[in-house]
Amino acid sequence: MKEISINTSFTVYQSVAELPQDVQSLMEQAIEIRKKAYAPYSKFRVGAALLLDNGKVVLGSNQENAAYPSGLCAERVAIFQSGAIYPEAKIVKMAVSAASDTNKTTTPIPPCGACRQSISEYEFKQEYPIEIYFMGESGEVYLSKSISNLLPLTFDKNFL
Repeated sequence: MKEISINTSFTVYQSVAELPQDVQSLMEQAIEIRKKAYAPYSKFRVGAALLLDNGKVVLGSNQENAAYPSGLCAERVAIFQSGAIYPEAKIVKMAVSAASDTNKTTTPIPPCGACRQSISEYEFKQEYPIEIYFMGESGEVYLSKSISNLLPLTFDKNFL
């Protein structure tokens, strides 16, 4: 028997204002698209903005469905849209902002497990790390320099 230890590290920004200018703009777009989320059931709105290596920005917001779990998270909406419209482009940075209609969210809220797996798939496919910035509706912003910080033991095509 042996034991392994997995360490992760994040950069913490005190607010959106402290982010680099390009990321600040990306996060502001994530915040704006978050407000357009279709979340009549959970009342939990998420917005995602992706910066691609071709300079394009792709947006996504969560889209719920009465036939749960048929909806889709903001991160996957943006990632899949990016893959459909710009299949050869690499995702360089992702900004995610989440807010509740019923509670104030000031703690950074990371992507869910399904979104982590989807981000991992694209990071693996493009052979290039995706910087992931995430926050609540206000407050600190966390930066993960790769999905491996959020999902250290990934499942990819090599297992198939």
